[in-house]
Amino acid sequence: MLLGSTGSIGVNTLRVVDNLGNDFDVVGLAAGRNAQLLGEQARRFNASHVALAAEAHAGAIRGELNGTRLHLGADAAREMVEAADADVLVAAVVGAAGLPATLAAIRKGMMIALANKETLVAAGELVNPLMRQHGTTLVPVDSEHSAIFQCLQTANGAEQRKTVKRIVLTASGGPFRKATRKQIERATVAEALNHPTWDMGPKITIDSATMMNKALEIIEAHWLFDLAADEIDVIIHPQSVVHSFVEFTDHSVLAQLGPPDMKTPIQYALTYPDRSPGCSDPMDWATLSSLEFEPPDHERFPSLGLAYRVIETGGTSGAVMNAANEAAVEAFLGERIRFGGIVPLVAEAMDAIKPRPVTDLDTVLEADRAARAFVRDRIDR
Repeated sequence: MLLGSTGSIGVNTLRVVDNLGNDFDVVGLAAGRNAQLLGEQARRFNASHVALAAEAHAGAIRGELNGTRLHLGADAAREMVEAADADVLVAAVVGAAGLPATLAAIRKGMMIALANKETLVAAGELVNPLMRQHGTTLVPVDSEHSAIFQCLQTANGAEQRKTVKRIVLTASGGPFRKATRKQIERATVAEALNHPTWDMGPKITIDSATMMNKALEIIEAHWLFDLAADEIDVIIHPQSVVHSFVEFTDHSVLAQLGPPDMKTPIQYALTYPDRSPGCSDPMDWATLSSLEFEPPDHERFPSLGLAYRVIETGGTSGAVMNAANEAAVEAFLGERIRFGGIVPLVAEAMDAIKPRPVTDLDTVLEADRAARAFVRDRIDR
């Protein structure tokens, strides 16, 4: 089952499924508003369930799917997960929208291939205990977390995990790696969407430009690997070949390398713990002349500091940070705020909205709504 099938990760997931042949059946597909592509995918992969969040767009798909059950509305993805019978959920919806459906899949004991970092950022305190309760396996799809996950296969078990000193998430640096603070402040939408190495959707690309994407990954790594804030570092690596690495207490380092192609981590998550012949281009070592690394500039990219603040604060602070960022990025893409205003708006929301303990999904969603309302109000004023 695939949430976010029409986005970049979703399209690549279906390419991987195509490559794997008869090993996988696509049971369900969910999308936001791209009904035409969703319908094409459902017919191509003979999906028995389809979910579309934007009910107003249903005319492009209604009546076109013979024998396929259509779920419509804001809660369609969760309804599809609860109604369909599947073994694996690929959670690739951008933002917090996929959280209810992912929690429903965990309750059903489905394996989760997680490409939606916001699930753990906003609700890690809910997700991890629920996974333990239902015996669910979660395999990360983000290239950085997939890299760490693969490296840590050599350190299974609580005792061996104690040999991990830290993990280091690599970041391309985005389009503004060499830009001045003034250039970053005044960046246009076109400039911010011009990522140098990765082909991603607009929201994730903007997050990469502010380095908020890496901030979200820091928080996700905290929940995925049970690491403290001071055990998670970031380093800029513009080639995007080393996807991340683990340093052990004896100072040995294991890294995972590969071309900047999301099909490799997607396939690893689907076939875990096995490996199958891939559909990505292999590394061309003869043309790889150098690998560059440099520390991140926290003054030009203050979003990184917000991530460590969330880990230390806990509670709903992650939900507030994530929702405020989603609202601010949406405003920037709509040219209602400047690029340099995104991260300050997120920080203001975190200052204004007091974090609460995460007790249930409603608590997370309330914090999410409050953060979005705060950002909208600040922009309107």
